[in-house]
Amino acid sequence: MTAPATTPGMVTSGIMPLSPDHRRTSAIRARRYFAGAPATLVYLFTLLVTWWTVQGTDPNLTHHLIVSASTNLHNMQTDPLQVLVASAFWTDSTGFPWLMVAGFLLVMVAAERRLGTRRWIATFAAGHIGATLVTVTGICYALDHNMLAVDIAHTTDVGASYGFYAVTAAFIMHFTGRLRVIAASALTGYLVVAALYGQSFTDYGHLAAIAIGFAVHPVATLVCRRWGRSRLAAPAATVS
Repeated sequence: MTAPATTPGMVTSGIMPLSPDHRRTSAIRARRYFAGAPATLVYLFTLLVTWWTVQGTDPNLTHHLIVSASTNLHNMQTDPLQVLVASAFWTDSTGFPWLMVAGFLLVMVAAERRLGTRRWIATFAAGHIGATLVTVTGICYALDHNMLAVDIAHTTDVGASYGFYAVTAAFIMHFTGRLRVIAASALTGYLVVAALYGQSFTDYGHLAAIAIGFAVHPVATLVCRRWGRSRLAAPAATVS
């Protein structure tokens, strides 16, 4: 039995190539999708710029830059506002931060589109600042009770993880039904296991960050409802 003859240009793999119109439509949809998360893309670009900057510098200078921007106990006692801001824009990853890029493009973009840019920024900042303050307080307590080595006061602690986990938790709270329960349980379980095995102050900071993120949704909902009621009540009071 002979195979059927094929003519030039015939597709034999069973997969039809995308037409130019289809590719153009897909590109437009992707562009519109990512355009709905401007803060995420700008922030990710900034992180990549700072990562690229330290790749070409002297290792000693890189270490100095990272330490000076870290939210460690020493810096938080001397210049807290500066390091709270600066630490969020640096990453100490030696190789290309593929996981960070994937997390921002897959999770943070979707979260910003759902939460809105202002709430995304507010939640990220609340998680970053709040979790940092929790960890610094814990370190102070541990040092006062001789539970940690003194050199931890000068350790490095930079990156977007606190804000990332806070936004992720807030995003999950917008899910409904079983999906919310499953996603929240999975995220919490993962970070609890990581804290039990890692036992670093950063791991505990991640738990504080998701607690902040989970709390943001009901608080924001309550504030929005009260604000909406006050706006509705104001015209009624004026008319009466």
